[in-house]
Amino acid sequence: MSVQWFPGHMHLTKKAIEERIKHIDVVIEMVDARLPGSSANPLLAALTSKRPSLKVLNKQDLADPARTALWLAHYNAREGTRAIALDTTDGHAARRLIAPCRELAPTRGDSLARPLRVMICGIPNVGKSTLINRLVGKSAAKAADEAGVTRNEQRIVLDDAFYLFDTPGMLWPRIIVAQSGYNLAASGAVGRNAFDEEEVALALLDYLQLAYPRLLAARYGLKDCDALPGEALLEAIGRSRGALIAGNRVNLRKTAELLIHDFRSGALGRITLETPEEYARWLLEGKKLDAERQLRREALAREGHIRARPAARGGATPKAPIRSRKSTR
Repeated sequence: MSVQWFPGHMHLTKKAIEERIKHIDVVIEMVDARLPGSSANPLLAALTSKRPSLKVLNKQDLADPARTALWLAHYNAREGTRAIALDTTDGHAARRLIAPCRELAPTRGDSLARPLRVMICGIPNVGKSTLINRLVGKSAAKAADEAGVTRNEQRIVLDDAFYLFDTPGMLWPRIIVAQSGYNLAASGAVGRNAFDEEEVALALLDYLQLAYPRLLAARYGLKDCDALPGEALLEAIGRSRGALIAGNRVNLRKTAELLIHDFRSGALGRITLETPEEYARWLLEGKKLDAERQLRREALAREGHIRARPAARGGATPKAPIRSRKSTR
């Protein structure tokens, strides 16, 4: 399965960022602490590469603390980058953004004539709106647990010399790392119509069986979770949760939804779906496969079997269609 989701308003967001970045001092990118590599937008990195960056690993209260420490060290080792972990439901923790932004741009923010101009970006449903609401102490940004809620750029004055520009959540046109697609779907960053719940649940189980078998066993009261094939484990979870239909059969669609909800809500426990080393390996493999696919397409185009795909402006990857393969079970 290929998880892809790039609605039209995300193209507008890309254009808005290209214009706004010319006047920005620091870029805050919020990522999901449960999938810091997969939720870091490579398109955003290209658009903002000439600006200092603050990586905010949000939802740390849902993530594995040991793995969060690994990711913080990974990002803090980069030049011109700072990284912190936050739980945006904690209003005091959210104020921790201001000091590192000032450190990244020490010559700005000392007067109204030289305000610190900060742009906050991230993928959909990563918690930007909740964070902004905490920072300003009111509902300045619309917040919801659904991908793609914020649609317009906003400017928020945090104090007399600190301007924060909010942007809608944006994914990138084509996700080349297969595991990232599954992780993004599991986290809620991808629109619900762009993926098959059962396939995402099975991919999630494959990883949890290896990395967090005890949490699976504790949540669902099952033994030997790491030894069962994925579909058998999904069925066992359905039975343990009473997700049954006529004939005492398991409703696998409902079970997949339950599993994904338990992950998103933290009911399964504190889980991180990737380490820096794992993500680096997945990215290398994804780039290799993508290059091979491109070579095959070029060969077929030369032979006249398919129409050559026009190059996208600015070197961006052309938009991939939304692929929805909803289960009929």
